Amino acid sequence: MFTRLHNGLFTFVLVYVDDLLITGDDDKGIPRLKQDLHTAFTIKDLGLARYFLGVEISRSSQGTLLNQRKYVLDILTVVGLTGAKPAWFPLPKGLKLSTDVGTILSQIDSCRRLVGRLLYLTLTRPDISYVVQHLSQFLQQPRDTHFQAALHVLRYLKHTPNQGLFYPTDNNLQIIAYSDADWGTCRSSARSLTGYCVFLGSSLVSWKTKKQKTVSKSSAEAEYRAMSATISELEWISHLLHDFGVPPKLPITMHCDNKAAQHIAANPVFHERTKHLNIDCHYTRDKILEGFLQTAHVPSKEQLAGIMTKRLSEFQHHYLCSRLGLLDSPPIPP
Repeated sequence: MFTRLHNGLFTFVLVYVDDLLITGDDDKGIPRLKQDLHTAFTIKDLGLARYFLGVEISRSSQGTLLNQRKYVLDILTVVGLTGAKPAWFPLPKGLKLSTDVGTILSQIDSCRRLVGRLLYLTLTRPDISYVVQHLSQFLQQPRDTHFQAALHVLRYLKHTPNQGLFYPTDNNLQIIAYSDADWGTCRSSARSLTGYCVFLGSSLVSWKTKKQKTVSKSSAEAEYRAMSATISELEWISHLLHDFGVPPKLPITMHCDNKAAQHIAANPVFHERTKHLNIDCHYTRDKILEGFLQTAHVPSKEQLAGIMTKRLSEFQHHYLCSRLGLLDSPPIPP
């Protein structure tokens, strides 16, 4: 991404290989930039962005919706599930995947390609972040149970192909984060999952599900490591906003549903008893002392990052999807 500030006006250019997305508030500078690029490279101006790298962009007076409807339908066509019965949930209830249950696939590339396509879908579908991370663990030697689980995800996407992230026009620039962890969920390594989601006002701008690098001895330790990873993302986003000329309001509130992890962050006395968390402890504690961050407790049912770390009930899953800003189409103004 390239940025330019001239006479108080911004121009931003996002580059991916030979595709460029240009935006900003410099109404005179942007046409000049396009002309300069055309003179140097011979570009094709496609006008107002409606489709970029598989992401469809729909606008209304209320805001902008980003989805990957065409991408979803293309996958369903390739796999042959256009006529399949839709599913209401990303993973079948009671399903427990492992490395030693099921028959090893004779054509493992088909499963790997499918999971790779699902991975790209998480660009606008945070509701499948957990299941895609879960399936990604078995790509070295995928079995029929893993492939069937991936097909179930496609049936879920068939039920909601138009769904995407909505970014309202009327919004504030206050950063809010949710951090969560699921302790020791990996059956083969006993490692925990880190999950976080970051909002700019009411708009979801960053999220991740990732297995932690080390084994945590307690749920508090797993949650604390998740908090540390979330803070790293918050720092990156705050630096990006500075580049945009809109520095965030501090302190940033990070919601966590584990009180023990919050106490470790707030009380230095706990640090003597958690020396194995030395780096994460000091990093999180320093950000609180700097005034960059403050923690807040949130009930588990309101923990929005929970959708990134665990299998939820159908009601809770759809409730959190709505809280994340996932919609089928932009709201129609009254």
